[in-house]
Amino acid sequence: MELKRIRYILTNILLGMVLINLLWWLSARLLQIPVLVDPFTVYAHLGEVWKQSMSSHLLASLRRIVIGVGLATLIGMFTAFWMVSSRLAGRLLGAFVYFTYPVPKLALLPVVMLLAGLGDATKIIMIILIIVFQIIINLRDSLRNIPKESFLIITSLGATPWQQLRYVVLPAILPDLLSTLRVAIGTAISVLFVTETYGTDRGMGFFIVDAWMRINYTEMYAGIVILSILGFLLFLCTDLLETWLCGWKSNRRGSEENI
Repeated sequence: MELKRIRYILTNILLGMVLINLLWWLSARLLQIPVLVDPFTVYAHLGEVWKQSMSSHLLASLRRIVIGVGLATLIGMFTAFWMVSSRLAGRLLGAFVYFTYPVPKLALLPVVMLLAGLGDATKIIMIILIIVFQIIINLRDSLRNIPKESFLIITSLGATPWQQLRYVVLPAILPDLLSTLRVAIGTAISVLFVTETYGTDRGMGFFIVDAWMRINYTEMYAGIVILSILGFLLFLCTDLLETWLCGWKSNRRGSEENI
C-alpha cells in the first residue's frame, strides 16, 4: 500500500509539472507581453540567478519557516492538550480561540513590527500567529475524537501515562497533525513572502519584490520558481512522512474500499 501511495504521489508530481508549465508557456505565447516571461527562458537563467546570492535568500526564508512552523506546532500541541485535559482551560482557551481565530492576523503586522522590530522575530511571530490557531483547533478536535474505550483497554493492562501517550494518543492525532501541517506550510510561505517585503535585505520575498522593482522579470519569475519549489518540497516531505508514519491509515482505507 505504501508503494501504491508513493506511485500516486509521483504521478501527481509529473502531471502537475507538465500542466502548470504548459499553461504558463501557452499564456506567454498567446499574450506576448514583456511582463510574462516564458518558462524555458526562466529555467535557462536559473543557474545564473542562483549564483547571485540566491542561496542566502533561500536559506534565510527556510530558517524562518522551519522555526515559525516548529514553534507554532509545539505551542499548538501544548495548548490543545491543555484544553482537553483541563475543563477550565478548555472553557477559557476555547472562548479565546473562537473569538480570535477569524481576526485577520496580517492586520497585526504593523503592531508586531513596532513591538518586535524589523528582524527575523517579526517574520517568525507572524507565521506563528497565523497558523497556530489551525493547529490548536484541529488537534483539539482530534484529541476529543479518541474513543474512551482505547484508554480503558490500555490502562487495564497497566499502561503508564507515557505509554498511553505513545501508543494511543500520538497514533490517533498524527494523521490530523500532518494534514494540518501541509496546509500550514503553504500558509506560512504566503505570510513570509508578505513580511519579507518589509525591513529586510534577505529572503525570497525581498528578492522577488526587488527584482520586480528593478523591472527584471526573468529574475522575478526565477525567484517565484525557487520559492515554489521550496514550498513544494516541504509539502512533499510532509506527505511522505504521513505515508511512512501513518501507513496503517492507508491500509485501513484500502480494506474498507474492498468491503
